[in-house]
Amino acid sequence: MKRFAAFAGVMMMAATMAPAYGQSFGAKPIRFVVGFPPGGPTDFTARLLAEKMPGLLGTNAIVENRAGANATIAADFVAKAAPDGHTLYFTTCGAVAISPHIGPKLSYDPLRDFAPVTQVVAANSTIAVHPSLPVKDAKQFVQLARARKGQVTLATSGVGSIPHLALELLKAAAGIDLVHVPYKGAAPSVTDAMGGQVSAIILDVTPLLPHLRAGKLRAIGIAGEKRVQVLPEVATMAEQGFANVEANNWYALLAPAKTPREIVERLNGAVRKALAMPEVRERLIETGAEPVSGAPEQLAQLLKRDYDKWGKLIREKNITE
Repeated sequence: MKRFAAFAGVMMMAATMAPAYGQSFGAKPIRFVVGFPPGGPTDFTARLLAEKMPGLLGTNAIVENRAGANATIAADFVAKAAPDGHTLYFTTCGAVAISPHIGPKLSYDPLRDFAPVTQVVAANSTIAVHPSLPVKDAKQFVQLARARKGQVTLATSGVGSIPHLALELLKAAAGIDLVHVPYKGAAPSVTDAMGGQVSAIILDVTPLLPHLRAGKLRAIGIAGEKRVQVLPEVATMAEQGFANVEANNWYALLAPAKTPREIVERLNGAVRKALAMPEVRERLIETGAEPVSGAPEQLAQLLKRDYDKWGKLIREKNITE
């Protein structure tokens, strides 16, 4: 509770810093620091927004990739940056809500060392199988897993990833035993899923979508609160009788903790305007992502909720690197 109170108070304290930085904001380019290599969905989304910033903020925005250590290198860099609004962390849920609970102690506290700006997109986890597997939906998949106890393999993008946690939720909800096959990233897991080396895969819909459309994989369930716009025919796990299998990934923009409220609000407004542009919305939706924005306080609540939710599951399942 004390931690959350301090986290919620970041926005109020930042207001007192406005005279120090407010007048210089926009004097140099803004950096969207991404914790993953170029070419991935996080990088794509950051670059899409960066293209719109000159017209909305009057200054250029560039994407800087600082990949490694599950995006925690980028997080540490931004947490220690000057709180002037020019260095921002474009993050997924993982580095700020999951990584703090797994592996070595981090040098930053996600609930203390950042000022939330806004959520950018939501991305639901999707369960897919190789076309040769004789299942059409999640119910049939669960039946197969029960019949072949300990033989059905399910790939994820890595230990402690959102897909891995979705797998744990599915095992608990369905009462089944699945063999977890963690990969180092989405690309190799998709390759093996298409090759039939694993029975099934859980990932964000974005890296799966081209292969689903090509018929190389078959989606059988959405591990999220609602269906995905680009896959309207695929039911959620809850709709198929498996409650609480919700593993929603999200991308968001965070600033260093003492960034003035005035600057946070300007950044928030610019991102919200960009996400409202039809060409931006359409490009994101085409990839399977859902544009979502809101007030900084809404992002603070989302981060705290997922930080607590995933921390609890990680401790219960004793998940370690």
